[in-house]
Amino acid sequence: MKKLRIGVVGLGGIAQKAWLPVLGTSGDWTLQGAWSPSRDKALRICESWRIPYADSLVNLASTCDAVFVHSSTATHYQVVSELLNAGVHVCVDKPLAENLRDAERLVELAARKKLTLMVGFNRRFAPLYRDLKAQLATATSLRIDKHRTDSVGPHDLRFTLLDDYLHVVDTALWLAGGVSQLKSGTLLTTDAGEMLYAEHHFAAEQLQITTSMHRRAGSQRESVQAVTDGGVYEVTDMREWREERGQGVVHKPIPGWQTTLEQRGFTGCARHFIECVENQTVPETAGEQAILAQRVVEKLWRDAISE
Repeated sequence: MKKLRIGVVGLGGIAQKAWLPVLGTSGDWTLQGAWSPSRDKALRICESWRIPYADSLVNLASTCDAVFVHSSTATHYQVVSELLNAGVHVCVDKPLAENLRDAERLVELAARKKLTLMVGFNRRFAPLYRDLKAQLATATSLRIDKHRTDSVGPHDLRFTLLDDYLHVVDTALWLAGGVSQLKSGTLLTTDAGEMLYAEHHFAAEQLQITTSMHRRAGSQRESVQAVTDGGVYEVTDMREWREERGQGVVHKPIPGWQTTLEQRGFTGCARHFIECVENQTVPETAGEQAILAQRVVEKLWRDAISE
């Protein structure tokens, strides 16, 4: 079978740290090229990864079957719509678009073109989070905390909710596995309107869900705790597993071969998208599923500014 031709749009920090090391080190597909509007910087990065540089988005699209988009959120609608209209499958960083209406338009466009459109929620592909999800059939409590050492500002509340808190909400709702209802919440901001703290409470049948983020907690810790009928499970930073089921505490060792990018779900996310394109199957974070958490976060923001 002919290898899929993969392209990359946007060569910033997340592309260099997380996606290029995955996309550029496999023989299962061909990394066909990359494009970024910052030409001089892009040429240096492409040279270091030995990737051809495309001098325009149009030219990149013409040589690729599928493209990973890592450009700024403000450009997502324009970039993704251009790629879809060119007949290219797309995996884009969250959020799908800067506002919900544009995100919905992209979902509709992909459906009309019969193309794969996936949002790269990497945490859904973190092995320990997938293991945890398998244990939650009898869970009554689920809590996710994702804090920052000192990351208040410089952006406003809405930007931070969509840029970072969206990960927490999406992971929580995905782990819950059903339709969740928002029950209550708190959003604290600085005098300049920057996010300081968020905590929200959801319910999915018998399961009570809490999401939490402090932007100046003095810690970069991410943790998930689930209380089930017969066991308590904790996952820290997607690499430490702790479970207690009445017979002491069990710690699951990290496989020696597993890389950080595999632990954090980037490898699984990229491979899932490529396999879906190859097999013409629907990604786990396509269509309505991809914008479920964005709808929730938009509501949190609108409720906050209306108070």
